[in-house]
Amino acid sequence: MKPRPLHLLISCLLIAFTASPVRSQIVSPDAELSLISDQFKFTEGPTADSDGNVLFTDQPNDQIVRYDFQTNEISTWLKPAGRSNGLFYVSEQRLIACADNQNELWEIDPSSKEKRVLAKTYQGRIFGGPNDCWVDHDGTVYFTDPLYKRPYWTQEIADDHPRGVYRVTHDGQVTQVAGDLVQPNGIIGDPKQRILYVADISDGKTYRYRIAEDGTLQEKTLFCEMGSDGMTIDRKGNVYLTGRGVTVFNPNGEKIANITVPRGWTANVTFAGPERRHLFITAGDSVFVIKTEMQGL
Repeated sequence: MKPRPLHLLISCLLIAFTASPVRSQIVSPDAELSLISDQFKFTEGPTADSDGNVLFTDQPNDQIVRYDFQTNEISTWLKPAGRSNGLFYVSEQRLIACADNQNELWEIDPSSKEKRVLAKTYQGRIFGGPNDCWVDHDGTVYFTDPLYKRPYWTQEIADDHPRGVYRVTHDGQVTQVAGDLVQPNGIIGDPKQRILYVADISDGKTYRYRIAEDGTLQEKTLFCEMGSDGMTIDRKGNVYLTGRGVTVFNPNGEKIANITVPRGWTANVTFAGPERRHLFITAGDSVFVIKTEMQGL
């Protein structure tokens, strides 16, 4: 598929919650939000490869789509794709996908596109539907399991099915690292600072955890009074949450900026491009990109 020739260039979309010097640190006043394509049904799970190109999902159409940052072209990368939602690119040999169709966590080889199920059950019960994921420096996967019942499911899952955050090691061991959230959704980590952020979308909160040496989560702290569908982080520790556009919080949990996105619900966001200086945003049937003053982690 090729993108529509139409590009939506919108200036002054940044609404800062503090003074203009802080605003310009995130996105300059003359930055333009560009529409890449609006030919999808519901876009999610963007992740950038080593060259800054983006893979994202179009879950209702059961496909993973690739956006080439240099040519501005999009193409179907994998279809069917297990109704994948969140993605995380690890290396040329490893892409993690939250394959929602059969409530599984997948590992995909980007070269051969061969798939392997990493996890599908915990203590004998299936997951409610892995939603979003993050991979630590040692290859350990953390993912959220919030339970959103899908119209295409043939499996029956009770309304009170446990929600949680899980950890999967290279040898396939699955442990629950958080089970006290209402509906965990967005997740992102800082491997050097040993911090993991998890959004409890139904409770309207995002929490910060310390990742212990054994991989467990400790020192749960309220980061901000906002939930999120997806999230990303820059090298200065600013955290980008989604929902009504993209809202940016500094490392202290203070709201510093909001990027308006003209498609209603903004599902997810990632840093992309050769130097990770562009935000790639999935929003409903559309995907957008905007240049920032920051660099993704």
